[in-house]
Parts: sequence; structure tokens; C-alpha cells
Amino acid sequence: MATSAEVPWFKSSYSGGSGTECVECALANDGTLIRDSKRTQGPVVHVRLAAWRMFVRSMAQNELG
Repeated sequence: MATSAEVPWFKSSYSGGSGTECVECALANDGTLIRDSKRTQGPVVHVRLAAWRMFVRSMAQNELG
């Protein structure tokens, strides 16, 4: 797995515009990395590719929200 410093991060399109709820994502070979944009040196959550695809598909179909 690539380290969080080696991948390009982007802000989630679902992050709030007020600057209080910002999530960044980065695509890795084996999944997706997720972190708090205000704590870029803080913890990173790694989600395996199959689980990420299922999550995104569920969100698109409005199954989780």
C-alpha cells in the first residue's frame, strides 16, 4: 500500500462548505484512503477496494442515507 504522503489527495464533494466538516480521499492501488483535511498528519482510514465500491454504489442508490 502507498503511504499517505505518496498519493494525491482530493476533497470529498460531500464535504461541507463551512470548513468544519472536510474529508479528503486518495485512491490507492488496493482501495481508498480517507482523512480529516484539517489533520493531514493525523490518522488515515484505509478502505479496501471491494468495500469502497460497495459503499459508493450504496450511496448512489441512496441505500445508506
